[in-house]
Amino acid sequence: MIGMRVTSCVITAAALIALPALAPGQGRGGDNKAPSQPVVHKPIPRAADGKPDLTGTWQGGGVSITGEAGAPPLHPLPPIDPHPIRREPLAYKPEFEAKRKGLTTLDDPTLQCLLPGVPRIQTMPMPLEIVQTPKEVVILHEAFRAWRRIPINDRLTHPEDLVPTWMGDSVGRWDGDTFVVDTTGFNDKSWIAGNGTIHSEKMHVVERYTLNNDGSLSWEATVEDPVVLTKPYVTGSVLRAPIDVRIEEYECIENNPDPAHMKKAAELEKSKK
Repeated sequence: MIGMRVTSCVITAAALIALPALAPGQGRGGDNKAPSQPVVHKPIPRAADGKPDLTGTWQGGGVSITGEAGAPPLHPLPPIDPHPIRREPLAYKPEFEAKRKGLTTLDDPTLQCLLPGVPRIQTMPMPLEIVQTPKEVVILHEAFRAWRRIPINDRLTHPEDLVPTWMGDSVGRWDGDTFVVDTTGFNDKSWIAGNGTIHSEKMHVVERYTLNNDGSLSWEATVEDPVVLTKPYVTGSVLRAPIDVRIEEYECIENNPDPAHMKKAAELEKSKK
């Protein structure tokens, strides 16, 4: 229901970038605690070609999943198994660590309603919809109207004439029951995760999507960037299938505060110190 989930149609870019990264168990279904109620297990759904069927609406956070203070979710979801999330922190080369420390949330590209990029788009609290066919998988994000067309290519080969973009170029293949997505061709303007998490055009992201027999979807991303990072960054989450939720219109610019005045105010405050 529109009123009971994250108000994505009116959430501002400024408010969105201020959201803290969700830790395991905070709307991600990724904590290691045993559920208090029995978990119902069912065979994972499969498409006509026998592959796991990822089709549907998924969400990793927001009030549809977690509820909010004094108001539980309208449609509480059943318990799921613990799904530990593998994480490795971002590790920057010294010169880039110094550069990123000078950045603030006012430098965040999403403040200008620009696309968050991959893997950051997956951390947004709005729902996404996956449409799967034997030849490609399409992911439609409510957040920032982002979309990803992922042709299935067992060799994970990308076009040779790529133009650097915010979301990069993605291709995918099946590794058993896990859908693996390989993304390259990024520009260097988006942020990887949170404040100041810069990268170069050499960034390479590998994601793994795995359906679980408790009705959840595990997602893991490994980020490599030989220019700015000293080792791979690993993150992930557990997505749920919210009840009576669909992706809706998201118009960032309409509700966005005036970034120019926000920056002037920040500069004025800084000059007083």
